[in-house]
Amino acid sequence: MNWISNVVRPKIRGMLRREVPENLWIKCPETGQLVFYKDVEANQFVIPGSNYHMRMSAPARLKSMFDNETWFDIAVPEVPIDPLKFRDEQRYIDRLRDARSKTGLNDALKLGYGKLDGLAVVLGVQDFDFMGGSLGMAAGEAVIKGLDTAVEKGCPFVLFAASGGARMQEGILSLMQMPRTTIAVQKLNEARKPYIVVLTNPTTGGVTASYAMLGDVHIAEPGALIGFAGPRVIEQTIREKLPDGFQKAEYLRDHGMVDMVVHRHDLRSTIVRLCRLLTKAPAGAPPSRFSLPAPA
Repeated sequence: MNWISNVVRPKIRGMLRREVPENLWIKCPETGQLVFYKDVEANQFVIPGSNYHMRMSAPARLKSMFDNETWFDIAVPEVPIDPLKFRDEQRYIDRLRDARSKTGLNDALKLGYGKLDGLAVVLGVQDFDFMGGSLGMAAGEAVIKGLDTAVEKGCPFVLFAASGGARMQEGILSLMQMPRTTIAVQKLNEARKPYIVVLTNPTTGGVTASYAMLGDVHIAEPGALIGFAGPRVIEQTIREKLPDGFQKAEYLRDHGMVDMVVHRHDLRSTIVRLCRLLTKAPAGAPPSRFSLPAPA
């Protein structure tokens, strides 16, 4: 070895090497097509060629819905952290810390209050990147807080569901959120305010078995997986081959489980029309006074 290989070559390699961001390209899960990240982001995270709907983060979803990308965050009541002192391969409290660092969220569901084409609405968005959008005590409190705020403000509540089900690290405390959120939905029904659910990929488990299937209108994004147990578990249980497209949004629509399947580009306008129809609000006029939410 000499100075040419030890000094000159590493310097040349260093000059030619470029730092490439990890998320510069996105690979379509359906076709394998590589697409520039900025193009997908500008297209509301829909792959241009295949129309495959990628997952959206909670902040990105709220930005795409609210007027001028502006809203008020709704604070959620605090809940005990790691009440069962759960540990598997990793401590639950460490998993929470990692999820919060990764997503910038306090838990799996984020709430916002703002205007949607001039209409006052409360939006709740589950973020699948936060521990699979799992339903725990904090997420349950967020759903209830969102429904209660909609009752208080006299406006619709729109929920974007995305979840793998109940959070196993909280055991029975997680399952208790199913009846609690169901009661909160009933209160919104009694107040005669609309509850619109948008089922995104995937929506499964205890979330599907509770508040995600109790809406006045159920909208699904194209290709979304929607069900309680996964297709593989069902096949192993009944020992039969499932039909093509089973548990996909289009299959559920055709069999009466979902009202409509709407492309993400048309989602905002569809929700606006539904809110105006269900609140009998004339075009261009909000159904209720818009004001800051009360402190939590």
